[in-house]
Amino acid sequence: MSTAQTPVYVSLEFTPNPNTLKYSVNRQLLDKGAVNVVKKEDAAAKSPLAERLMNIAGIAGVMIGKDFVTVTKTEEGDWDVVHKTTSDTIEDHLTRGLDVVHASALEGPAHGGGDSAIEQRIKDILDAEIRPAVAMDGGDITFDRYEAGVVYLVMQGSCSGCPSSTATLKDGIETRLKEAVPEILEVVAV
Repeated sequence: MSTAQTPVYVSLEFTPNPNTLKYSVNRQLLDKGAVNVVKKEDAAAKSPLAERLMNIAGIAGVMIGKDFVTVTKTEEGDWDVVHKTTSDTIEDHLTRGLDVVHASALEGPAHGGGDSAIEQRIKDILDAEIRPAVAMDGGDITFDRYEAGVVYLVMQGSCSGCPSSTATLKDGIETRLKEAVPEILEVVAV
């Protein structure tokens, strides 16, 4: 049976961030990386699905990953309302076969910064080890830049604003990157 004939299943997963839920789907949404939308006015240019989700009262951000959608609610958002509407919207969008993201949102590098040997090692570790691990919790972390021994990373999805993100950044990511790249002095979020 092809994917087009298989019913769309959307399952809810809790994340370490109390303001973020992860919706896993039985469809591949992206080949790699993630599309992150944190401003309603940016949604239309990046993703028809994110645009629909950002129009739900109480949603502050949407991140679309390989086979999941992470939704972050506002402080005023009611999880009961946000969850039901979000789940229904994702299922409807995918069942109708509508575009999930615009091709232009996928153009360009997944990481910022240059391509020095150190930067390339950092990006390789992020892509091979760290990004897949944080995607399991509905997040994404991308490289912004490396300057004077400091690695600057962008936290997205459930990683953005998560109470445990500082521990993840310092105890997990910083430790792993320093182990592999001795030139690194510190890792910080931007």
